Amino acid sequence: MNDSENRSTEFETLFLSKPLCFHSVFSKHLYYYFMNRMVGFALMALFFVLIDFYVWQAIKLLMRSTSVSTQRLISFGFWGFTVFSILSIIATFTYMPVSAPVKASFRTFLMAGIFIIYISKIFSVLVLIIDDLIRFGKWVVNYFQGNSTATQVATDALQPAAEKISRSEFLAKTALTIGGLNAGGMTWGILSGAHDYRVRNVTLRIKNLPKQFDGMKIAQLSDIHSGSFFNKTAVKGGVEMLMKEKPDMFFFTGDLVNNVAPEVRDYIDIFSKIKAPLGTFSTLGNHDYGDYTQWESPEKKIQNLKDLMNAHKTMGWDLLMDEHRAVKVDGESIGVLGIQNWGAGNFAKYGDLEKAQQNAHDLPVKLLLSHDPSHWRNRVLGKHSDIDVAFAGHTHGMQYGVELGNFKWSPVQLRYKEWAGLYEENDQKLYVNRGFGYIGYPGRLGILPEIAIFELKVG
Repeated sequence: MNDSENRSTEFETLFLSKPLCFHSVFSKHLYYYFMNRMVGFALMALFFVLIDFYVWQAIKLLMRSTSVSTQRLISFGFWGFTVFSILSIIATFTYMPVSAPVKASFRTFLMAGIFIIYISKIFSVLVLIIDDLIRFGKWVVNYFQGNSTATQVATDALQPAAEKISRSEFLAKTALTIGGLNAGGMTWGILSGAHDYRVRNVTLRIKNLPKQFDGMKIAQLSDIHSGSFFNKTAVKGGVEMLMKEKPDMFFFTGDLVNNVAPEVRDYIDIFSKIKAPLGTFSTLGNHDYGDYTQWESPEKKIQNLKDLMNAHKTMGWDLLMDEHRAVKVDGESIGVLGIQNWGAGNFAKYGDLEKAQQNAHDLPVKLLLSHDPSHWRNRVLGKHSDIDVAFAGHTHGMQYGVELGNFKWSPVQLRYKEWAGLYEENDQKLYVNRGFGYIGYPGRLGILPEIAIFELKVG
């Protein structure tokens, strides 16, 4: 039995050692899964209606001078899209699961279109709230001052007086313009940003680095999400960009697929072209386990993981499942450790760093592949001081943000302290790759896909 079969058998034993108990838990999980899904659909529909009701007030204000027939046509189109969006999401997640014979790109772009529209509407709502807060503030002031016009002000909040219309119309136009600009930007992010690969060169100075490794070059990809790709030629071009850098080692830090192993089938020939003389090492991310889709049985879920592990092997990638490798050059060695996914909060905690470190304590330098950057702060920093550099991904930089020189911003930083680039604390380093692919929104705006190239230097 080879190493790959050993690792898959260990994983299978973990989940099926008590089959009756596991099947019972699995069935109960399905029940709660469907109940939670129904509640989720109801909350989603309510959210869409509330957002659209708010935006509709601005649209009504701006179309008052149009004919009645035009107003009816706009109203039908606006609320028709609301109904279409709600039904499309329910149909997609109920009747078009990832295993359904529906082209993945159709599902992706359908959801992306709805996502872009409603994210843009949220921006519009944030502006419209300004007008409502101004009116409410004036009403409160007049009320407590005993102003006899308080009642009229309250009425104005629902039906603005003539002298108030210019301000209301300005904010309505501003709100819809901002929403439109965001929708246009995100559309451009699909057409241009999704495959606008950028090579980022990073120097890593490491204490105790053997001189034989000084100047060694490592390439890293993360978060490929092959199930989201819609341009195979562009993906091939990204791999060619990586190979032009002539790396000595290659790291992949998880999320090869979105949900199921067959997603990578059409891209194995492309990613198998990634070669490095000192080794190509990989690990799993949270999406690789099939935890986000429905399975007919636990055995099929486990088989899916085995198929994914075999895909790594077919591509020539050495998949590290809570284990390490000693990389040798001229009699000196450094360690490459890889753990399964471990994420803070509700993310799966499969990884076992202690297991990966077994018999690795004599290695002077240790490089860790761990998909989720939260693992570094929670389980590595200060607890395993012999880990010199950790390589992660996971955040994608939310595929949305701003990077100008040394300034970077993304909404994802509200969740993750370390979310893109190099971080260092107490002589330990973490690099968070922005990701090669995309999921959900099939594009990138401001946070572009990354090919990271590291040069190791004696610190």
